[in-house]
Formats: sequence, structure tokens, C-alpha cells
Amino acid sequence: MLVRGHPLNATGRFTLVCVDEELRSLGDRLRGESGESVLCRRLLETEDRDELAGVLTAGAQPLWARELAAFRLGCAGDARAFETLVLLLNHRDPERCVSAAHALARLGDPRTARAAAALATIRLRTAYALHPVRLLTVLRAPESVPALIATLERLLPADPHWRSALACVEGLAELGDSRARPALEAALAHPRLAAAAAGALGRLSPRV
Repeated sequence: MLVRGHPLNATGRFTLVCVDEELRSLGDRLRGESGESVLCRRLLETEDRDELAGVLTAGAQPLWARELAAFRLGCAGDARAFETLVLLLNHRDPERCVSAAHALARLGDPRTARAAAALATIRLRTAYALHPVRLLTVLRAPESVPALIATLERLLPADPHWRSALACVEGLAELGDSRARPALEAALAHPRLAAAAAGALGRLSPRV
């Protein structure tokens, strides 16, 4: 899904052009969470980046407002969204993680891959590694393959976090880096991962 931010115009405002499905879905969810609040409607409609950024720095703002402001700024390529989006990427609510990953992928901030790698590999947050893993695959950054390998090795045996382990296997298949071979061979022993691991190994360059 393509997202682009137009440059500031003479009024200091911007027009965010978002192929609207993601923003519409987010808006539907957050309108319900906010109780159809006036603030939610305003944050969906405003074209003023400074107004959105103000929500991220003001005290006592509800989480849904911060999520919406950060999502819109991230999709527009505004780095002021970065810290909030990283926090949301590792949230216990999977829907917030999905929206944060979507915006971070479009933000284009050079810090994103390092942050996603840290979140994917931290032992105390294993239950929330799925979306950082998927984001690393999308980013195709230098940090992606080492982080996916480390996370996969830590998650074997795959239960109870087999979905995150499977996302690592699928990501390594997509990235096709031969450094992943030992971890993928180890994953063959796990029934929920075996088919994906075999497919991933088939996509790696031949062993020298």
C-alpha cells in the first residue's frame, strides 16, 4: 500500500495521500475506542502536522489519540512519530502493533531496523516479537537477517510462540541469506515449522 506525504504548502499544512484502506480501518477502530469523540474526528481530518505532533508531546492524551497521530505522521514521513510508533510496535494489543508496523515501514527513518531488531530479540518480550519480525522482513535492512536468525534460534522449540518462529522462517525465506541455513535446518525438526523451513532452505544459495 503506497503512502506519500506532499510537501508543506504556503499555509504550513500538508496533504496526506494514503491509499485509504489502512487509515479507514484504523479510523473505524479508534472511533469506537474513543466513543466517537470530537478529538478523534479532528485527528482523522486535520492536515496540520504540528497539530498531530502536539498530541504526542502533550500530557494526558489517551492512547488511541497518540496511536492515530503517530500513524498519520509516520505515513507522511515525519520523524516525530518514531518513538511513539516503536512503543506501539511492541504493545500487547496486536492491532496497535499492526498499525505501528505499517507506519514505520513508510516512515523511512534509519533508526527503525535497529529498533525492530531490539524488540524482536529481547527475551522478556518474546510474546510480542511477531510484528517486529514481520517488519524486519519488509525493511530488508542489514539488521534483518541476524535478528531473525537470533530470534528463531531462541524460539526453538517453537511452542508456545510458534507463530513468531514461523514468521522468522518465512522472513528468512524471503530474504534468502545463506547465513540462515543452520537455524532453518534446526527448524526442520519442529512440525509446525518444517514445511516452511524446507521451502526456505530451497531458496538459499547452494552450500559451497
